[in-house]
Amino acid sequence: MIRKNPLRMDFNQRYQTIIDEYNREKDRVTIEQTFEKIVDFIEQMNAEERRAVREGLDEEHLALFDILTSGKSLDQRTRNRIKKVASELLDALKAEKLKVDNWREKEQTMADVQVFIEEFLWDEARGLPADYSPEDVELLAAQVFDHIYQQYPSADRHVYA
Repeated sequence: MIRKNPLRMDFNQRYQTIIDEYNREKDRVTIEQTFEKIVDFIEQMNAEERRAVREGLDEEHLALFDILTSGKSLDQRTRNRIKKVASELLDALKAEKLKVDNWREKEQTMADVQVFIEEFLWDEARGLPADYSPEDVELLAAQVFDHIYQQYPSADRHVYA
């Protein structure tokens, strides 16, 4: 899950905390408490896996949606717009820019991808809503590029395949 969506790192941190507590003390009470925490943790992970379905997105589009909405409280209309932005941006990248062989190894193609993301997010018709500040858009464009760079060696070879 974390490889598919890096914004899920808190699951890894919480799991590690549970394990660390278990390793500190191995008495019966601690083992029972650890087991309860692990069961609760697994239930939360299952809920997170179902979130993509609830949002009407697949895992790879959900990751972009999470990046574009992180830290923001949005009304349903804006959330739906961001879902559309995430889906259309990723689909356009995969159809156009990520088809270039070894795109991550060439400065020009990397720059093309970066510019494409920025222009897409700035686009009034297809991009982020006007209530996103210029600073927000620049930061999110960089975060989206980093995500795409890490997860998509090419349009066909990626962690979600």
